[in-house]
Amino acid sequence: MYVLGTAGHVDHGKSVLVHALSGIDPDRLREEKERGMTIDLGFAWLKLPSGREVSIVDVPGHEHFIKNMLAGVGGFDLALLVVAADEGIMPQTREHLAILDLLQVKRGVVAITKKDLVDEEWLELVSLEVRDLLGGTALAGAPIIPVSAVNREGLTELISAIDSILDMTPAKKDIGRLRLPIDRAFTIAGFGVVVTGTLIDGCLVSGQEIEILPSRLKSRIRGLETHKRRINTALPGSRVAANLTGVTLDKLNRGDVITSPGWLVPTRAVDAKLRLLPHLSRPLPHNARVAFHTGSSETEAKVRLLEKETLEPGETSWAQCVFACPIAVVKGDLFIIRSSEDTLGGGEIVDSQARRHRRFHLATIASLAAREKGNPEEILLATLEAKEPIELRTLLAHSGLSSEETNKALGNLAEQSKVIALGGKGYHKVLFSACGWRRLEEKVREITQNYHRQFPLRSGMPKEELRSKLKLSASSFAGALHQMFSREILIEEGVAVRLASHQIQLNKEQQKMVDAFINSLAENPYSPPSAPYLPPELVELLIGQRRIVKVSDGIIFTASAYDEMVQRISSHLKSYGKITVAEVRNLLGTSRKYAVALMEYLDEQKITRRIGDERVLR
Repeated sequence: MYVLGTAGHVDHGKSVLVHALSGIDPDRLREEKERGMTIDLGFAWLKLPSGREVSIVDVPGHEHFIKNMLAGVGGFDLALLVVAADEGIMPQTREHLAILDLLQVKRGVVAITKKDLVDEEWLELVSLEVRDLLGGTALAGAPIIPVSAVNREGLTELISAIDSILDMTPAKKDIGRLRLPIDRAFTIAGFGVVVTGTLIDGCLVSGQEIEILPSRLKSRIRGLETHKRRINTALPGSRVAANLTGVTLDKLNRGDVITSPGWLVPTRAVDAKLRLLPHLSRPLPHNARVAFHTGSSETEAKVRLLEKETLEPGETSWAQCVFACPIAVVKGDLFIIRSSEDTLGGGEIVDSQARRHRRFHLATIASLAAREKGNPEEILLATLEAKEPIELRTLLAHSGLSSEETNKALGNLAEQSKVIALGGKGYHKVLFSACGWRRLEEKVREITQNYHRQFPLRSGMPKEELRSKLKLSASSFAGALHQMFSREILIEEGVAVRLASHQIQLNKEQQKMVDAFINSLAENPYSPPSAPYLPPELVELLIGQRRIVKVSDGIIFTASAYDEMVQRISSHLKSYGKITVAEVRNLLGTSRKYAVALMEYLDEQKITRRIGDERVLR
């Protein structure tokens, strides 16, 4: 399915021509009928001699309704530029053509309308002017066909030209990530909310669960139509009307995007290659405020120029656009920027989730260039290096590549040891570039080494503390730890980690204190006396080494004594099924104080369970 879109100055006969071609009047609003002028987007369709159907989007030509024109132009496969023979090239002819050029609409045909109002000499002059105007744009060399919608002259030739161009037009690439920008929303009695738009990627299926961005509303497709026919599946490039459940009209806006849940995250900033139109009277300054148009959306944006102080007319620069409200876009989306009066320029999004950059930073500019023009491996590597660590599903969204392209490129990069893949299954796998992984290793060594210096008697650094300092998600950290353990960079010590080179070494005074402490506990192992004072860090060390077991404040056993007591209590329970504190006291030949503390500790350790005054095995 393809979309043909009109373009051209107001009152040059776009809607009349669409009606003559298709038999459908695209002007649907009462005000449009009364004023004889297209105000908002209109829609029709046409069956071509080849048998294919083409959707038609008719846009308003008046300068006051340019933003409505921009809401429809994003899904064009083919442009129908309309120029009236009696007026020739006019301001919005130029502006619409500039917009088509910025949005890289590379295929089109020009209709010189109202040929019945001029003579052949004048018609030839207008055709020459149009051909000159097209030079240097994406539509250079497009067929120019004089027509009259009134007497239908030239319509057969125009339809044939459209059909021939579509023969050479590839279908929209389906990379499996559903996106339907909404250009119209309304209600139908008995059905509820209906939205329309051009399906620019992925398939839409009746009954499918969907998400509406940026509001993150959840809904379901109740039914689908294209060209007034009910369908079960809409393919990329289709004009689609979708009946939604679970949402109200007041929650929807033109520019919202229907997608499958979970993969597309709205953004407040993008990195882009920005080109300013050459005919402007003044440059664009850094931090200029503009209207940003992409898909069917419009939002206010601030333009941060990354490599120039001002952007002169006709120049190109890397820029960061920061939005007043979040929008749903992906890498490769095209956009237009406007002032309150003029179209200023446009370009292509290279990073849809941009971080703030230093201006005039050569490494940043190089990375953006690689992500714009590189092959799949270069694009993925540059994206990784800018955003790592990153889950595979997020990398897919940021790269603009298909799953097949991504998996093949990642396989090549992994073979060259340029990418490190951490734990996780499928699209939840976490990825680092080789450079990023080396930086992480160095940071881990530095953080852990500092911890060892600060706490030389601790067996290691708590894992959660290390994760916090690294600022990694739980899944990324778990995968990173697994790699660190396998490469013997870190050694696991229960809930802590240490560098492989870290060894606890006591000085002579500390060793003397530890020996005295252990010997004191061993004098009467089941009823140990109050041991000599030992600094808390040495106590924690002995607990970590499992040389002692602390069952409560003030009561510590040697590990060997504790194990013996647990074994004797467990044997008793296996033989008799239950035990009291008094029986524990007698069994161990200790006092009630030690027996109570021990049994409460065994309860905490889920070895025993208290029932009244008795304990049983868990």
